[in-house]
Amino acid sequence: MGELLPPLQLIGCGKMGGAMLDGWLKEGLAPSFIVDRHRDSVPPPHQLVRSLDAVPASFRPGMIVLATKPQKVDAVLPALAPFAAHAPVLSVLAGRTVESLSAALNACLPAGSPPPAVIRAMPNTPSAIGQGMTVCYAPPPATPADRRLCARLMSAVGEVAWIEHEDQMDMVTAISGSGPAYVFLLAELLEQVGIDRGLPAPLARQIARQTVAGSGALMQASGLDAATLRQNVTSPGGTTQQALAVLMAPDAWPATLDAALAAAARRARELSGPQPVS
Repeated sequence: MGELLPPLQLIGCGKMGGAMLDGWLKEGLAPSFIVDRHRDSVPPPHQLVRSLDAVPASFRPGMIVLATKPQKVDAVLPALAPFAAHAPVLSVLAGRTVESLSAALNACLPAGSPPPAVIRAMPNTPSAIGQGMTVCYAPPPATPADRRLCARLMSAVGEVAWIEHEDQMDMVTAISGSGPAYVFLLAELLEQVGIDRGLPAPLARQIARQTVAGSGALMQASGLDAATLRQNVTSPGGTTQQALAVLMAPDAWPATLDAALAAAARRARELSGPQPVS
């Protein structure tokens, strides 16, 4: 095990917060405070507390990680602000812009305080098994050191990429944030069609799930692009080509997936609230 991750202050330890914490514990984490009302325990030397009021004012985290439900975060910001005056904030709150969160935090700080450093990240649920995809956005006053620490933290649960324009986060949310649901839907539909067409239900489930899981693993291991892998499966005039002729018709998957992602991105913008006028 290499150098420990610095002490963290994790606010919210539900599914995503818990997945990240599991990854950090495997990586090696300096004694940290986890603030959560529902979790039963954390391994020592880390401390589980029910509210920020129970965190010593002298505690200096290397980074604060906000993983609460988005609608509940404003209630904790007044107690969080004194810590944010000394540490960068990493937010995994869906739909909450850096500008909005920074302004809300800044309003809780004494007048004249420097603006808090806020980084926004969008992980997805495969983070729970260390196979996540996280996209991050870190405008000033976040520093290169803040970005490096964020990348190290999120690399503990999967791959990390960066964007330089926050408005791209809406499409990121549509593709990778919501994307696992689309893959699960594909497995669900393959299973159901198999049953409807006469396969025993256990067999339909087994082959649908393993086909989706195995295909993802092959794509990851091969390094080939998805189009090449698709072509490798498709023999001219064969069964796959017949199915793809239906799926790839202009009014089939190309159109419906584009419309689906556009709807998800539109909803992400709505959840972010009013956009700044540039």
